[in-house]
Amino acid sequence: MSEHLTALASLVVGVAVSLGAATGAGAQQVTAIDILLDPDATMVGKAEAVNADLLKDYPKGFSLDASHRPHVTVLQRYVRTADLGKVYAAAGKVLAAEDFTTWKLTAVKYYYLPLGPIGLSGIVIKPIPELLRLQQALIDAVAPYTVKTGTVAAFVTTPEEPDVNQPTMDYIAAFVSDHSGAKYNPHVTTGIGTKAYLDALLAGPFDTFTFSPVSASVYQLANFGTASKLLKALTP
Repeated sequence: MSEHLTALASLVVGVAVSLGAATGAGAQQVTAIDILLDPDATMVGKAEAVNADLLKDYPKGFSLDASHRPHVTVLQRYVRTADLGKVYAAAGKVLAAEDFTTWKLTAVKYYYLPLGPIGLSGIVIKPIPELLRLQQALIDAVAPYTVKTGTVAAFVTTPEEPDVNQPTMDYIAAFVSDHSGAKYNPHVTTGIGTKAYLDALLAGPFDTFTFSPVSASVYQLANFGTASKLLKALTP
């Protein structure tokens, strides 16, 4: 009888372990990150002005605030949470080799990413060779710590913003293949508007202007690819 009980106990333990693995217990944690350049006051002011107009058109959108920082994305990736320290070190080494705060970047037009009846709006920046070089160096440096995909758990969510849409998750998964090198579209996201409003915005004039990055950071992403939670300031 005792032998049967021992065998049964072993079976129960084995099933429990299997169920734990299947439900994600002990599964590797993943974080959706954005290695970005923080723009100067010139760009921040322009982005905030556009954002204010967008909120009048679409009040359900988001404000540019501490949880939605204006930024220039250089690289978005899913990385192993346990390796974040290594990601910071690798990215910091790359950025230390670039005098990026002296760069003069030019904002050239508006654009938006269609999302059904609305669109995610931004100000497009002309890519320069130095920016493309920085992006590739960061891709190479962070590659050992990346994973292909992530879930909602990889993002910042709040009771007010509990969801992450599939286009956001897909965008990060495909960032290197679809949004780097010759396909890189550097920009500063300005908010959400209706397609009718955004079409009119794109049809109107755009006064080009220049600005410079002032620092670099790693943020955890939230819905719509917003820079929501500062993980590490990579430069003073």
